[in-house]
Amino acid sequence: MTPAPYLALVLGVAILCQLVAYRLRVPSILLLLIAGFGLGQWVSPESVLGRDLLFAGVNLAVGIILFEGSLSLRFRELRGLSSAVLRLCSVTVLLAWGLAAAAGVVAGVDWQLSLLVGAVLVVTGPTVIAPIIRQLRPTRRVSSMLRWEGIVVDPIGAILAVLVFQALIVGGPDGALTTAALTLGRTLLISTILTLVFGVLLEVAMRRHLIPDFLEGVAFLAVAVGSLVISNELQAESGLLTVTMLGIYLANRPGLRLEHVREFKEHLQVLIVGALFVLLAGRVSPGEVVAIAPTAALFVLLLVLVVRPASVALGLLGTEATREERTLLAFMAPRGIVAAAVTSIFALEIEHAADEARHAAALGGDTPQETLALEASAQRLEQLVLESSGLVPLVFVTIVVTVALYGLGVGRLAERLGLATTSPHGVLFAGAPVWARQAAGVLGELKVPTLLVSLAPSEVAQARMSGLKVERTHILSEYAVEDMELAGIGSLVAATHDDDTNSTAAREFGHALGQANTYQLRRQGEPLPRRSQPKEREVDQDEQRMTESRAKQQTASKLTARVAFSPPMSAPELDAATREGMQVRRTKLTDQHTLDDFRAREPDAVLMFLVVDGVATVVTPRTHLPQEGATLVALVRGG
Repeated sequence: MTPAPYLALVLGVAILCQLVAYRLRVPSILLLLIAGFGLGQWVSPESVLGRDLLFAGVNLAVGIILFEGSLSLRFRELRGLSSAVLRLCSVTVLLAWGLAAAAGVVAGVDWQLSLLVGAVLVVTGPTVIAPIIRQLRPTRRVSSMLRWEGIVVDPIGAILAVLVFQALIVGGPDGALTTAALTLGRTLLISTILTLVFGVLLEVAMRRHLIPDFLEGVAFLAVAVGSLVISNELQAESGLLTVTMLGIYLANRPGLRLEHVREFKEHLQVLIVGALFVLLAGRVSPGEVVAIAPTAALFVLLLVLVVRPASVALGLLGTEATREERTLLAFMAPRGIVAAAVTSIFALEIEHAADEARHAAALGGDTPQETLALEASAQRLEQLVLESSGLVPLVFVTIVVTVALYGLGVGRLAERLGLATTSPHGVLFAGAPVWARQAAGVLGELKVPTLLVSLAPSEVAQARMSGLKVERTHILSEYAVEDMELAGIGSLVAATHDDDTNSTAAREFGHALGQANTYQLRRQGEPLPRRSQPKEREVDQDEQRMTESRAKQQTASKLTARVAFSPPMSAPELDAATREGMQVRRTKLTDQHTLDDFRAREPDAVLMFLVVDGVATVVTPRTHLPQEGATLVALVRGG
């Protein structure tokens, strides 16, 4: 197979796996690995793309992923968590490295390779953490800790692995320590300089509007790739740290607007992550997995039950993290693309080093002692090559098992700890008028969580006196958009008197809740949606002019969200209805009292929510309503 159809097949499989995973609510990486493993038995990625091109592409792709992830890391997220995050990215990493290396020795892996595998597997990574966070929807604190650990520790783990690898190649404690110290110093120096140079250039270009909006995404991508390559040329494997530092620098510059960049990178990341897992999984054969299975089983068992819990417990001792948060973090460490990519690269580098050592030994040294030393080094590296044959399948099995265990099992643990809701179905109200407070109270009686957001002191006070959860802030404030706790919330009803605020809020919260789950009230002055007329009906000129006039007055559909309730009502209309005595009440639809019976009894009712088994759905004119078996929440006439 030629490269073009193969790459098209890989991309198609990657997107299909992620779509199926979304529908089944399972970790997408699990399906990607399985699909890649199966595809690799039919056609090997190395045979189509070549080894050099494959790993060059993998290195660039991983760098892009880390850059995209680091653009979301803001220091203000660390309020109340600074020491916990700092420990996760330092003390916990060192503890995990040492314990993972010990676990490798216990499982039967060579001690030198155990040090290397331990360094590689300290990483979790955004490629596995981000999908689980999207599915899990944990609290802001837990989400922040997981994201910071996943993104920051990735380059740290890669650098640690480089130091261990170079020590293995050099051999001998004196030479190894000197080489490691020099490598670490060069890496930090190069990454810092490149971060400042490229970061300042991009910041100046953005502040002076030198880059047009439509080029912002690709310009940042080009700079990230360029800094990655330059850094790697100056010091091997330092590029990941450089792009991570660059992303964090840009994300925390005051007043720098990166919305276009983040949106572009998010879409690109979804494509890259899927393709990478399919490609790298295709390099592993069934025979390799079977051969390493007993060792891998014991090793992964120790990682899950001993290494991660112990490193988190000791690393976070005395920090701001609560006991529940530490418990969840202790059982949340899936390994991702960086572990797979770095392991594959090091396996090849060990082979290259052994080839060079054999060549040097064949040429001989200037003295007999040098020749003997070269021969001994060649023999040591050849033995290392033999023992490293199981390195890639060992890490592959670790990735599959940890993703499956943590991705499928962490949801129930998080729910029991009160830190997440795997099926969020709560309702967020932007605004807290009388009808919204009544609706929130009724939904609360039906075990549906709610959150009201308002700046009006009277609305906030009334909501609190009613025992409702309320935040006094503007729905478009930086706090509401970036920091407000949304655990358990599944949909938004934008109900302020400002239609533009409602539309903007629906679009903004669509990133977190999904555009299909954000609603706004009907705009003031806009007519109700008209029923479609038969095609054969003739439209006169007056009606056509009215239609054209209405199209000029109405807001463009792409700037509005789905319209809530049936029939759709504007904010003033709902307020007027409550002043006239209408109230929000619930009605259980049964075979004795069906939807038709309800409509006959309450012809003026405004249908708001449909609740089935504690899950609330916002009713729209297009919602299919069952005759029975659900609870209807509606604004009805009092009495």
